[in-house]
Amino acid sequence: MSGERQTVDEFTWRTRVYWEDTDGGGVVYYANYLRFMERARTEWLRSLGHSQREIADEYGFLFAVAEVHVNYRKPARLDDELTVSCVPRPEGRASLRFQQTIRCAERVLADGEVRVVCVDAKSFRPRGLPDFIRPV
Repeated sequence: MSGERQTVDEFTWRTRVYWEDTDGGGVVYYANYLRFMERARTEWLRSLGHSQREIADEYGFLFAVAEVHVNYRKPARLDDELTVSCVPRPEGRASLRFQQTIRCAERVLADGEVRVVCVDAKSFRPRGLPDFIRPV
């Protein structure tokens, strides 16, 4: 486990809209925006040198989504290339609040925030964020 603390910076991840992400009209189904956001947070964690499996198996904690707010602004469509960003902000001892935005080119398609809570992998009780996750 790295002892270095991370600074709060915007992390971005790119993806493309596939057929499976859309409804019959080729527009991204509303719940799939949450999937894009989840994947960006997972890739943010990976950019810190850690995977979801590693932190559960080796360090004994998980992240649980506690709260989500999404503003749907414009539709994403089949084959669009998306940039999904997240900015983590510590909130208390055991949670992070992520500001997230989904863009296609310069157009904001959706934005919102997601609060995740660090919990013990066995008891699911809140657990303090480790230093290698807590941004400063």
